Amino acid sequence: MYKRIFGIVLDSIGIGSAADAAKYGDDGSDTLGHIGEYFKGDWALPNLQRIGLGNIRTENQIKGIEPIDSPVGYYGKMTEMSAGKDSLDGHWEMMGLPMMYELSTYPNGFPKDLLDKIGAFAGRKIIAKGPYSGTEVIKDYGEEAVKDEALIIYTSADPVMQIAAHEDVISVEELYKICEYARSLVNKAPNIIGRIIARPFIGHNANDFKRTSNRHDFALAPTGMTDLVRLQVAGQKVIGIGKINDIFSGQGIDEGYHNESNRDGMDHVDKVIQQDFTGFAFTNLVDFDTLYGHRRDPEGMGKELMQFDQRLGQVMSALKPDDLLLITADHGNDPGFKGSDHTREQVPVLAYSPSMESHGSLGVRSTFADFGATILDNFKLDNQVGTSFLNELK
Repeated sequence: MYKRIFGIVLDSIGIGSAADAAKYGDDGSDTLGHIGEYFKGDWALPNLQRIGLGNIRTENQIKGIEPIDSPVGYYGKMTEMSAGKDSLDGHWEMMGLPMMYELSTYPNGFPKDLLDKIGAFAGRKIIAKGPYSGTEVIKDYGEEAVKDEALIIYTSADPVMQIAAHEDVISVEELYKICEYARSLVNKAPNIIGRIIARPFIGHNANDFKRTSNRHDFALAPTGMTDLVRLQVAGQKVIGIGKINDIFSGQGIDEGYHNESNRDGMDHVDKVIQQDFTGFAFTNLVDFDTLYGHRRDPEGMGKELMQFDQRLGQVMSALKPDDLLLITADHGNDPGFKGSDHTREQVPVLAYSPSMESHGSLGVRSTFADFGATILDNFKLDNQVGTSFLNELK
């Protein structure tokens, strides 16, 4: 049994279209593959490659991340069974709670009665423009929002409502209260929204408006027991780093850390590795998604991955023989694909421990829930969904 398991989610780093990608308009999406093509193979992820990232695909290999003869870990990919392609359903499924019904999306904008209620509660004008890029909407409407002391409410192809406000006009605390109220309105049919996202921004005009790290996700509370709760009830310590606490509404989490950035998140991972505990530390690194995937920036996404890979080397060196590291993703967000939204992809899964004496393929897993099932299996707990691959790790 491993004493500590560290799970790191590289938010949006998919590894190729899922079998049902066409249903979502995502056939041909390939986050890692298209980043490799953008760099023409002139990039490097040596630590991920050392664990086995390049060995996952036997055909249509990722340019620059080729297979190696003797990886130090185990490698495979997982297929999502949930009905969506958002962070919430991806993470919930990893933790044994697949989302088998589709949440509400708003391709034509939000219902007027819903916006009227939010506006009345806030006492603010609402500038609601339906689906929009988060960086473009504050560029196009930020000056109006500042002038009128208004809220910008927008969405994407995902089941989210994003509420943006200038921090000097509407305080972060006030924005959070407004989001909490909006959350209370969208927990049952006909409006069931996965996440209400507070999007504070700063700046003086459209040319320099930028979103801040005070983002906060107000997620739909888990609709059943997750593997995090199962671990906690069994006496295992559960640590959430990044937006993990938000995604699970704090349920099943003993200790949480907010990330200012991916680098800050890795600083938290380094700090937690130095702690003496038995249990699971679950990390989400969201910059791949918010800064690069949605903005369709393959160069930035590739460079951010290379930066993570450098930090990964430090993590691998700090692990103890009875530690297990699991790396995966929650969905795709192909920066070389059309649009600006998440993409329905399979995700990589990598496993490494300094005590491993062998390496090999974990194959194609039929659900993200295999991730959580493996963690439960390690701590001698029964899982409800998924198949553990613990016994495959030698």
